Amino acid sequence: MKRLFKILKLVLASILTLYSIVIIYMLFLSPKEQRYDFASQLQGYSFSQSVFEILKYQDPENDRIYFEQSVPYNKRGYYEKGFQLLDKAVEIDPKMHLGYRGYMKLRFLRDFEGALKDFNKLDSLTPNVIDSPWGEDIDFLRGEAYFGLENYEKSIIHFKRSIENQGEGWADIQAFVYTGLAEHELGNLEEAKKYFENALNQSKYTVEAHLGLAKLYKENGELEKSESHLDKAQKYFSYKRNDSYNEYLNEIYKSDITSLRNS
Repeated sequence: MKRLFKILKLVLASILTLYSIVIIYMLFLSPKEQRYDFASQLQGYSFSQSVFEILKYQDPENDRIYFEQSVPYNKRGYYEKGFQLLDKAVEIDPKMHLGYRGYMKLRFLRDFEGALKDFNKLDSLTPNVIDSPWGEDIDFLRGEAYFGLENYEKSIIHFKRSIENQGEGWADIQAFVYTGLAEHELGNLEEAKKYFENALNQSKYTVEAHLGLAKLYKENGELEKSESHLDKAQKYFSYKRNDSYNEYLNEIYKSDITSLRNS
């Protein structure tokens, strides 16, 4: 029995030693690119963050390390730490990361002025290029920022430019919706109607456009048309613009349909 325990101890000790060697190798000795890929795949775990810390010490001017390390902090709402890392990535390679930082400021922090500064700076660094921060047209994002600042005139300029950049058939449907909403805010009801209808020409499932038209027709006293668009907004509600991480500026809820119907 004693011999069996000794064998078990040796086996456990060997496993622990091997495990320690693997950890040391992964943390310090394996190729940097391999460690970066490994840490990226385990994004958010404490071991991943440890690997990134060592990589930063060994390669302090590698912007990708700071960017990748920032992502889980920002996803979880730890923006102070996340933006410290993201700001460093921007400092090292502004062309690569300004767009993402502006996107984060716009969608997550509601820092509309800060977002515009980042988008405009990026635009100045990339002449003759239509930038797409985080996969979205830069003028669409600028239009959204101006909409958040309630500067509807400038938001319309950028949403229309975004539609022109992408072409009507390829532009984000929400560019039409936002333009309609901004025109409505300015009292330009016919222009608002035109853009809501343009959105519906792209897709009849655009719930935000149906609700926009329902409000517009109600104000004009055309209650049957208002009711018709409310019915469609309710019918197609599952198609509404939605993101599990944040609330959009033109986000709608079932209560919006209910309260308008009740009124």
